[in-house]
Amino acid sequence: MADGMHGTAEIRLTLPTEKMIARKGGGVGWIVFNQPEKRNAMSVEMWQAVETIAADFAADDAVRVVVLIGAGGKAFVSGADISQFEKLRSDAEAQAEYDRLVSPGRAALAALEKPTIAMIQGYCIGGGMGIAVGCDIRIASEDSRFAIPAAKLGLAYAAAGLKRLVDLVGPAQAKEIMFTGRQYDAAEALRIGLVNRVVPAAELEATVAELAGTIAANAPLTVHASRVTINEVLKDPAERDTAKLAAVFRACFDSADYREGRRAFLEKRRPVFTGL
Repeated sequence: MADGMHGTAEIRLTLPTEKMIARKGGGVGWIVFNQPEKRNAMSVEMWQAVETIAADFAADDAVRVVVLIGAGGKAFVSGADISQFEKLRSDAEAQAEYDRLVSPGRAALAALEKPTIAMIQGYCIGGGMGIAVGCDIRIASEDSRFAIPAAKLGLAYAAAGLKRLVDLVGPAQAKEIMFTGRQYDAAEALRIGLVNRVVPAAELEATVAELAGTIAANAPLTVHASRVTINEVLKDPAERDTAKLAAVFRACFDSADYREGRRAFLEKRRPVFTGL
């Protein structure tokens, strides 16, 4: 599996660790978890680099879609780097410090207001499942494996992460995932709604690239409005940001892209959207 890079006009970000790779081009930003010798287990340094990448992609209007992938073809992310647990996560106090170090990266990724696609091949375990579940879309290869083995390690998951899992697969399936810690194959992950699509490994990269390209070519304000609205309707009615919903709705109808879309339809041509 290649690292998901297509085209010749891509820009590679300079990062403080080689365990993360970030490139962008053609409307797509690529976040690559690059520790294949540990099945892309997430270290503190990797999470700190994620914060940098997410900030860059968020500020770049040319990036319309973000794809997250694991290097090496054996894993998306196999969880947290357990070799750091004894030093950084040995008890509740150490866990609090660990959360302080990695939370900015997690928060920056969660706050990225652009469509995100998890391209999953091989193991997607623990924190890797958390990253994938936090994405808008998950495309998996037939050889993928999924699990949250918290019950086998004695650790607990925060409410925010579990809510995303419950929203995706429902409370009964979420409980089975968490209570058993067992691995699910790609077919079962598809059946319970954990992933959107399963494809042969040889077709995974092309499938995701085509999907990302399709989204990137569509009207950015419409895609953004749809993403915001779907996320808001998942909340309790009292917690929904109605002002934000009204703003994204109005932005679409007042946009130059809406005028371009109408003209392109009448002229029977492909629209060229600018996000304005």
